[in-house]
Amino acid sequence: MTQIAQIHNLSLVRIASERLMSRTSGLPGMAVLYGPAGYGKTTAALALANENRSYFVQMRSAWGRKALLEKILEEMGAKTAGTIPQLLDQVCEQLACSGRMLMIDEFDYCIRNDGLIELVRDIYEGSQSTLLLLGEELLPQKLKRWERFHSRVLSWIPAQPISRHDAEILVPIYCPNVVVNRDLLDHLVKISGGSVRRVSVNLAAICEAAAVEGWETVGREQWGDRPLYTGDAPRRAA
Repeated sequence: MTQIAQIHNLSLVRIASERLMSRTSGLPGMAVLYGPAGYGKTTAALALANENRSYFVQMRSAWGRKALLEKILEEMGAKTAGTIPQLLDQVCEQLACSGRMLMIDEFDYCIRNDGLIELVRDIYEGSQSTLLLLGEELLPQKLKRWERFHSRVLSWIPAQPISRHDAEILVPIYCPNVVVNRDLLDHLVKISGGSVRRVSVNLAAICEAAAVEGWETVGREQWGDRPLYTGDAPRRAA
């Protein structure tokens, strides 16, 4: 079973979900989790979806309205045959009956198309369910173009950059049986640009090196000038 890191962004999404699900009647039922790539938004949302049995769909650039509805219905385990209005009615009915949340990842792809934005609003209005939308850091500003949609968002959740405490939580997952000293963890966080993904990649590299070198403990001095992943493009050789 995959171990889930209980980092800060997972806590943020969990709290937002609880607020949505327990909201007073009449309050909006959508939330937006936004932030740079690599901050762990998708991982946090998937972990929460497994906890509360939410429906999770990751948007694709090539999808139109019918494709999105079909993918949602596939996630629900329902039939996907019919016209767009028929598929929309099925999605709304299932959400309303189940009481489950719908999560749509990579929501930036939806804002390229007025029809997709209106479709998602129709899903919300038709089901009065709860929706969690995930996207990049400029998503809240981009959504202002659609006031009727923007005004239905109850919570705007900025994903947080990785902290040393988060990094410590990741160690047992990506670098098990090795003690990674605080000075090296602080360095990993500093060079990560806030990215959970980059810290995870570097911890996995440290684990591999520790296995080769026979290290049980590793700090920054011991690591020395070995390369670490920063996300920067490789420099051209002189």
